[in-house]
Amino acid sequence: MRRRNLLVLAGAALAAGTLSGVAASAAEWPEKPVKLIVPYAPGGASDILARPWAELLTKAFGHQFVVENRGGAGGMIGTEAAFKAPPDGYTLLFTPNATLTVLPTLRKTAYEPGKFEPVGRTGDLVTGFVIHPSVGVKTFKEMVEYAKKNPGKLMYGSAGLGTATQLRIEAMKLRAGIDILHVPYRGSADALNDLLPGTVQMMNEINVIPHVKAGKLILLNINHTNRHPDFPDVPTLTELGVKDADVPIWYSIWGPPGLPADIVTKLNQKIIEIAKTDDMKKRMQDVNAEVPLQTPAEMRTYLETDTARNAEIIKAANIKLE
Repeated sequence: MRRRNLLVLAGAALAAGTLSGVAASAAEWPEKPVKLIVPYAPGGASDILARPWAELLTKAFGHQFVVENRGGAGGMIGTEAAFKAPPDGYTLLFTPNATLTVLPTLRKTAYEPGKFEPVGRTGDLVTGFVIHPSVGVKTFKEMVEYAKKNPGKLMYGSAGLGTATQLRIEAMKLRAGIDILHVPYRGSADALNDLLPGTVQMMNEINVIPHVKAGKLILLNINHTNRHPDFPDVPTLTELGVKDADVPIWYSIWGPPGLPADIVTKLNQKIIEIAKTDDMKKRMQDVNAEVPLQTPAEMRTYLETDTARNAEIIKAANIKLE
């Protein structure tokens, strides 16, 4: 009996030591560089948003937050890598909603979106459909009229199959009753390279906005609740009468399943703190984004709402991955 009691006590002591070690590591986190996996190629919207966050999180925590681009398969490769990473807080996912609320509805994924640990919202894109001047239209209405007269002639470049940018064009086509050819790329940077010379004629990403300002592209509308502060005369899609076609493109940070709650709370509080600063507000406005403030619980609810909303559009538009 005495030997058995000693074994029980020894086991309890070991467990207590392990738990206190976890608690201590969570309290001291981070103690080394943190990797932010961006599941798309460099130069696109995901990369553009991730960079300022990596910089300011580095300043806030005193350890490097390093962006690692892992593009491919519409964002699935990088997302899977983050999902399977050790839940120690040193590998996180910085992603748009498409990898979590669009792709899993369209195909089987090696990760379960609901099992990721929500950490913080990092930006909603404030942009809209742009068109190349060579088409000869200047307004959304004119674009719709052109598309109806020339079905399938307009080509729209997206960041890839199963992305929210694809969902945006499919939702708009469905509601407006027009036919536009979708051309998927490996990322929005590649799509932009074909948009500028007019190889494809339309896009809907934040990396097009500087070219709108330079007069190289025409902004037809805004896909957001509010108008863009730099384009106060450009109406929203809803204002144009195309209702229930807005597909939010929102970015956030997630941890692998099992990421300790202490680390989640610590990160979420710091993200909200950074998002409230004039510096970050200016940085986000410069890249055509704004940051909603949400707790992890609110993020999980929003994830579920967005998944259901996108599933409805996918079904109504009969979207499939070829």
